[in-house]
Amino acid sequence: QVQLVESGGGLVQPGGSLRLSCAASGRIFVFDAMGWYRQAPGKERGLVADIVSSGMTTYADSVKGRFTISRDSAKNTVYLQMNSLKPEDTAVYYCYVRGVNSDYRSFTSWGQGTQVIVSS
Repeated sequence: QVQLVESGGGLVQPGGSLRLSCAASGRIFVFDAMGWYRQAPGKERGLVADIVSSGMTTYADSVKGRFTISRDSAKNTVYLQMNSLKPEDTAVYYCYVRGVNSDYRSFTSWGQGTQVIVSS
């Protein structure tokens, strides 16, 4: 089983920055993709950004130019640098990982979620 531990959420003023981290542990053979989704109150969960094994990244239009996703393969960790934050970025942010475990079975794991509040 693969476990994810998120950190870095909190309260920030509009225009500020936060960096989210998500560390994966467990019986991992290879990663296919790592990324972040978010869910605001009353809204569906949606993709924020992800990075696949080739290094190619995808961003939601609403965060392009402000957020940057990166990974540290040696640490099995994915990061989300969030700059120029807006009140509409307020949401619970969920990390996910998709890959193959040491039993050569595909898996998708989710983090517990970390709250980001952008408010003055």
